[in-house]
Amino acid sequence: MTEETGARFPAVGDPSGLAPDDRFYREELQLANRNRGMPLEALRYPITPVGMHYLLVHFDIPEVNAGSWRLNIGGLVAKPLSLSLADIQARPRQTLPVTMECAGNGRALLDPRPVSQPWLLEAIGTSEWGGTPLRGVLEEAGVSEQAVEMVFTGADRGVQGDQDQVYQRSLSVDEVMRGEVLLAYEMNGRPLEPQHGYPLRLLVPGWYGMTSVKWLMAIEAVSEPFEGCQMIESYRYSDSPDDPGKPVTLQKVRALMVPPGIPDFLTRMRVVEAGDNILTGRVWAGRREIVGVDVSTDSGGTWSEALLEAALSPHAWRGWSYRWAATPGQHTLCVRGRDSDGGIQPTEQPWSQQGVGNNMVQRVEVIVG
Repeated sequence: MTEETGARFPAVGDPSGLAPDDRFYREELQLANRNRGMPLEALRYPITPVGMHYLLVHFDIPEVNAGSWRLNIGGLVAKPLSLSLADIQARPRQTLPVTMECAGNGRALLDPRPVSQPWLLEAIGTSEWGGTPLRGVLEEAGVSEQAVEMVFTGADRGVQGDQDQVYQRSLSVDEVMRGEVLLAYEMNGRPLEPQHGYPLRLLVPGWYGMTSVKWLMAIEAVSEPFEGCQMIESYRYSDSPDDPGKPVTLQKVRALMVPPGIPDFLTRMRVVEAGDNILTGRVWAGRREIVGVDVSTDSGGTWSEALLEAALSPHAWRGWSYRWAATPGQHTLCVRGRDSDGGIQPTEQPWSQQGVGNNMVQRVEVIVG
């Protein structure tokens, strides 16, 4: 589907699934080469170009023939449906800018580091998604009052947790009936590319990316909570391998900075000219409103408020800017977001066994001179 290996990690390193030092494993390199992050300089674009949007393919990119493909809606419904892509495209069309983030964004910065897709801070992107509201399709199918969840099945298949499985996630009926939840077939005005879920994917604004099932094949209304591997073993806030933890759901508040100046090729240390510099970036908080962005030029010792731009949509990031009078020397720049529920990015890591939900403040090392 859309995200990464979950609670059971490759048989490398410590049996706990944690890396004992800063060296990366072959398995992590293999995952990193299959997937990609958004270069942080692409934060300058309100809408991320498709080729720069982050990508996480859970198993393999499946081969799907759009001509014979169908979306089947069944289970506890009055009228089971089997829809072609043309059937779905004939329904009312809606476009919506949405910021999507991987739940594991920032995992590789944790100490100790969980062994999985080694994201730094680039697992993010904002696209203008096009499709039809899922609610209209489900209303036509007539979801039973006995249904408590809808199970979404993708076409990608693999082995995880010792199980041969297709990727499946579920959501409550109330959640899928929200008007912004889409059956998406376009990304930035073009048909979905194969790696992004062609011909159809689920889009759930505000949730971490694992929820937006790609290569969607079936939707089933069920009377009991779904207990598939991707629900009860993966994407959990847990403190140890034996801790069942709590499920990962909505995105946490996070601000990122466009790396200023120019980089050193190998270390990515930034080199900036002295004097006035305009620092810029983006901030998002899932379904919560952004109330502020703070910038520090002294490694988080003091904070100053940045200027906020208008939002693209209620479900997309906002731009921010800050004027910095840079003085010669080495500096650590930091940025943090604040949301309407009182959430603020921590300066210390919010650690979890699977490395999910780490919204620790970004730090950018800069040499001025």
